[in-house]
Amino acid sequence: MRSLEESRAVIDAVDREIVRLFEKRMTIARDVAAYKIGNGMPVLDRSREAQVLESRAAMLDDPYWAESVRTLYEAVMAISRAEQEKLLKAATVAGEGQL
Repeated sequence: MRSLEESRAVIDAVDREIVRLFEKRMTIARDVAAYKIGNGMPVLDRSREAQVLESRAAMLDDPYWAESVRTLYEAVMAISRAEQEKLLKAATVAGEGQL
């Protein structure tokens, strides 16, 4: 069994990777927003979000975490939508229609 300090160090390392990947995902979400704005598409695509929730839960080795993964990705996608909405609003205010 690891000590508390060792476990916390491992969690810190995992969190660093999660933060790095979150930032990468959000950068790509901005690319998605630019595409949607340029092509007149809505930010919310309910069928895609449902597909993401199902596929991420299916990625788990232990299905015990399925509901937690769904909750996690619902939050991540809500943050992504908010960023996309912000970019859409900025493009609309600027009268550009695209980024």
